[in-house]
Amino acid sequence: MPARWRASAPPPDRKKDTLLTDPIVLAGRTAPSRVLFGPHETNLARRREISRRHVAYYERRAAGGAGVIVAETASVHASDWPYERAPLAADCGPGWAATVAACRPYGTVVVASLGHAGSQGSSAYSQSALWAPSRVPDVASRELPMEMEETEIERLLEGFAAAAALAVRSELDGVEIDAGQHSLLRQFLSGLTNLRTDSYGSDRALLAREALGVVRDAIGADRLLGLRLSCDELAPWAGITPEQAAGLGRDLAGLADYLVVVRGSAMGTSVTRPDLHTEPGFNIDLCRSIRAAVGGATQVVLQGSVVDPAQAQWALDDGVADLVEMTRAQIADPDLVWLWRAGEGARIRPCVLSNQKCRVRDNRNPVVSCISEPRSGHESADPAVGGPAPHAGEALVVGGGPAGMEAARVLALRGHRVRLLERSARLGGALRSAALVGGRTRLGKLADWLEAEIRRLGVVVETGVTARPEDLDLAAHAGASVLLATGAVPGPRDYQVAGGAHVVDVVELLTAAEKGLLGDLPPGPVVVFDPVGDPVGVGIAELLAGAGRETAIVTQDHVVGMQLALTGDLADANTRLQRAGVVLHKNSLLRKAGAGRVVLEDRFTGERREEPAALVVHCGHRLPDRTLALARPGSVCSGDCVAPRTVHEAVLEGRRAALAIGGTHGSALVLAGESL
Repeated sequence: MPARWRASAPPPDRKKDTLLTDPIVLAGRTAPSRVLFGPHETNLARRREISRRHVAYYERRAAGGAGVIVAETASVHASDWPYERAPLAADCGPGWAATVAACRPYGTVVVASLGHAGSQGSSAYSQSALWAPSRVPDVASRELPMEMEETEIERLLEGFAAAAALAVRSELDGVEIDAGQHSLLRQFLSGLTNLRTDSYGSDRALLAREALGVVRDAIGADRLLGLRLSCDELAPWAGITPEQAAGLGRDLAGLADYLVVVRGSAMGTSVTRPDLHTEPGFNIDLCRSIRAAVGGATQVVLQGSVVDPAQAQWALDDGVADLVEMTRAQIADPDLVWLWRAGEGARIRPCVLSNQKCRVRDNRNPVVSCISEPRSGHESADPAVGGPAPHAGEALVVGGGPAGMEAARVLALRGHRVRLLERSARLGGALRSAALVGGRTRLGKLADWLEAEIRRLGVVVETGVTARPEDLDLAAHAGASVLLATGAVPGPRDYQVAGGAHVVDVVELLTAAEKGLLGDLPPGPVVVFDPVGDPVGVGIAELLAGAGRETAIVTQDHVVGMQLALTGDLADANTRLQRAGVVLHKNSLLRKAGAGRVVLEDRFTGERREEPAALVVHCGHRLPDRTLALARPGSVCSGDCVAPRTVHEAVLEGRRAALAIGGTHGSALVLAGESL
């Protein structure tokens, strides 16, 4: 990201800089803003159709001011079934029409993404061979695809034409053709995957031109035609490079009304949608160069973790692009454009780029959502936060972590007079601690936002106050409802701790780090014990190694940080650990911590060995803090005091508790806390 812009830069003066929220004309159709909500997997489909949940999801972003909405990519041919609930264009007509009808009152331009995943798809659902330009095994699945012959190419082009014609009959404003990171068209464009010797090999852009041509014929000149193009596969030995993409852009741009510049391929799937370890706006320089190359032949869209409207505005002002894609930012806050236009940028709920809930390619089939906005993806089912409670009154919230602050925020929005007590000197709870873990500082933005919101709403905040059981009784006698969300405490240690061993819980370590006291810990090698495999253990190892400590991490899994596969950070995290010099003890169990040593056991062979360890950092599961719940049996419990989980569950359950209280009681006592 260019040094000329920093994520901490203040929002521009809204009286002068209004370009981001200005209308823009695209192929004769006026979008109400220059913010695009891009295509992404949602798991919202009903069978392979655009569902009622899709419609509600897109309508919410239209209501919030999105200028262009591009619906989830639909496969143009039945040979493509990339994941179980992937839309099939032939089945999407009614859903597309319903989406248009829902979004039209807001003036939003609605576009359907059309594509085919090719060798990056899955044969698990179609039970058929994958299509590809050449017989090159996919680097992720290792599956060998079939090489498309003239018959399959004709069927593909017929599929693009038929899907585009259906989009017109469904009253869509246009279509976007996917030649991006996960597409068959990109595979034809790339020397990594196109080894053909026919005309589609000698001219790798031929199929893309043909696809754009048949789609234009199907939709006519008065509909919008977009192209999503991978302009850097990050594989310069054979893949598409920025220099080659400049030529591709010039070749294809004149055939499309807008061009979305993206990066990545099968060779680097984690870079296509990176998590919070990658700075926002990572495609700025790439987009600038492609826009210069196409020379005004088409409108250019910046994509690449742009989540801050100030950065988006800067990119427009600096000539990087004509529009900005802000997909994850609008999952986190559907009202992003509306708030920015109103000069309320500070109220926009931040996207922390964690990928924990919005990345849904997962065998559990979760629907898209957001750790800070749990209603995302559930617009057709979950109640809205806004609106007064039937019997708003006094509310006391005890605990200033994300669950407590979210409960206080919702109670205040619903008309309660809220007082919040926090036993520490600062609000944020374990969310603040999590933000100290290596590479995860963006999590602190959510804590900052929650604190700013409750103060804006007039919540009376008192820090350094510890709630006692008698406080619960007094509140109950005064007619308050009592809800406990008291967080978590360190969990069990399934290993022997001998005399002289120095073992600290992860929260203790992070507290020391926050206070600048890491140097006060015992000198010598550190062993991070990670029986969970989530971001915590990996991040702690990175933090310690970055502080110059000799560090090792112990996991029972065959890969460190197994749970990071869900957020796309698994390979990158292991690369970072190895580059930092962290020793990886895989397939290992911690059996004993002693003075200066730990005993590890191979979980397959049972063989034991000793490793040096002046300090052991325990990153295991935590347990509910039930102190107040036991003192007042029958109290309603929420969040980590039921089962310690993630910030998403803390926010979700804090909100649900506040809505339940706001709907049935005049006042409430909420005790809140959460685990790391």
